[in-house]
Amino acid sequence: MNGGATATVLAVTAHGPRDPNVTEVVLVHGAMDRAKSFRPVVEHLPDLRVIEYDRRGYGESTPAVPPASLAQHVDDLLDVMGDGPTTVVAHSFGCVVVVSAAISHPERFRGLGLWEPQVPWMEFWPGSVRRGLEAMAAEVDTDALAERVYASMVGEGAWQRLPEDLKARRRAEGAAFQSDVVSGLTEPFRWEDLKVPSLFGVGLQTWPFAQEAAARLADSQGADVFTIAGAAHSAHVSHPEQFAQFVRRSTSIR
Repeated sequence: MNGGATATVLAVTAHGPRDPNVTEVVLVHGAMDRAKSFRPVVEHLPDLRVIEYDRRGYGESTPAVPPASLAQHVDDLLDVMGDGPTTVVAHSFGCVVVVSAAISHPERFRGLGLWEPQVPWMEFWPGSVRRGLEAMAAEVDTDALAERVYASMVGEGAWQRLPEDLKARRRAEGAAFQSDVVSGLTEPFRWEDLKVPSLFGVGLQTWPFAQEAAARLADSQGADVFTIAGAAHSAHVSHPEQFAQFVRRSTSIR
């Protein structure tokens, strides 16, 4: 699968030995991100079979038609996963995709690693954050939306230094990003319907509401919380070795 694609034109890459005795894990990225950001994490997991992919409309999967619904992301994930029960680790909005899939097809999942699930539909989510997301959902120019969000992530100076072709590729992700935002504004599932064993992760330097979400959701699931000191939301980028430990823990929960 290295460098290959599924029938839906998704860019899927596999790392590590193809062996039935080797643990397999699928990594799912969040909004305005791509599988490439997990590569430093993968370097710390040489003994595992790790599969990562660009979700529809992002990165090398931009040729795929942007998702029309969350259900389309769920179908894509199930296509990427192996036939047997698989551990899946997700970041941010990727958790919404993974939990949706695990609720509808629990037999396909061995365990879940959920790093800072973004749940703006829940009552404790800050109103100011939700209003910002509602404005993004209503944005007509998705290219401009993507540019604004990406520049806020990397800094205006870093954005301006990007080659024009790369700027164009990032802008093209705006439609997929907006679809992610819309999918999270209304309740896509009930957490009490999730029956797959899960591990929640959170950085101790992240937003307070994300820390509250991880604690509340873990409590509701009777699950543990894995923390990384000094890490914020993008711990897979800033603390890849520790995030790899989170992945390993996720493969061993029952």
